[in-house]
Amino acid sequence: MIKKMLLIGLLLSISFSIVAEDQPLDMQQFANNYFETMVATQAPDATSKELEAYLALLVDDIGHSHLPWDNDDTRAADGKERMREGMTFYLGTHTEYKAELLNMFTFNDSAIAIRYKHHAKGIHPQSKQAIEYTRVMMEVLELEGDKVAVIRKYHE
Repeated sequence: MIKKMLLIGLLLSISFSIVAEDQPLDMQQFANNYFETMVATQAPDATSKELEAYLALLVDDIGHSHLPWDNDDTRAADGKERMREGMTFYLGTHTEYKAELLNMFTFNDSAIAIRYKHHAKGIHPQSKQAIEYTRVMMEVLELEGDKVAVIRKYHE
């Protein structure tokens, strides 16, 4: 009897995991989660917790460009680690930050475009100079499975 119960339990858990794997990614939900998670990394009180939540959405060999500063979006084995290093350098730089979602578009199961306006104020960690800016941005995300494989950032 116990063997039958264990076998039934095992079969049910396998069935549920197969069904879960076959579920297509909800692109709109993923896009909203990405935006909220990314914005959280820019908050004045952001910590490595918010940073790691954001990085969890990315593949390890993430490609990233942020024009005009960084135009090489080549995927590299240490892509996520380089992003962690760069984002940690700026973590907590802002004394004020807010972002407003303007548009969001999803393209089948392979790409997302997020357009938003953000305002930031703070002290640059290297130059120690005051910074303040307001920009309209667009991030184009290329997905691989349920993670972001390439990020391209553009300024309006």
